[in-house]
Amino acid sequence: MERTFMAIKPDGVQRGLVGEILRRFEAKGFTLVGLKLMHVSKELAEKHYDVHRERPFFPGLVEFITSGPLVAMVWEGDGVVASARKMIGATNPLSAEPGTIRGDFGISIGRNLIHGSDAIETAQREIALWFSSEELVSWQPAAVAWLVES
Repeated sequence: MERTFMAIKPDGVQRGLVGEILRRFEAKGFTLVGLKLMHVSKELAEKHYDVHRERPFFPGLVEFITSGPLVAMVWEGDGVVASARKMIGATNPLSAEPGTIRGDFGISIGRNLIHGSDAIETAQREIALWFSSEELVSWQPAAVAWLVES
């Protein structure tokens, strides 16, 4: 079963959107297998955003993600990486479609509420970076029989 990493960024936590965001992924039929509220260390933030290290906005990314608590999550489901990206919406909330998280609640590109892995390989790297195997719970919701074709 495919897994993806997502994080509700400090602006989403501060604005009280954690429950709404979790609700959307649960309602879609994905299974939550990892969840934690945390303050992100500068070291973890720099590892997470390493792909952007040479870009001029890198320091701002690190500063923002460490500015307050965030909610780190791992979700599981068929096609969860691509589907979650569609549900999240475009990086710039001004371009995000209505009905997406960023389209409905986002204000600006620098305050875009949520991070989601962009590929299966990225998800695997990010999950390993943010969660130990002991922090992930494998389980099957009773509703899965109603969500997945056999």
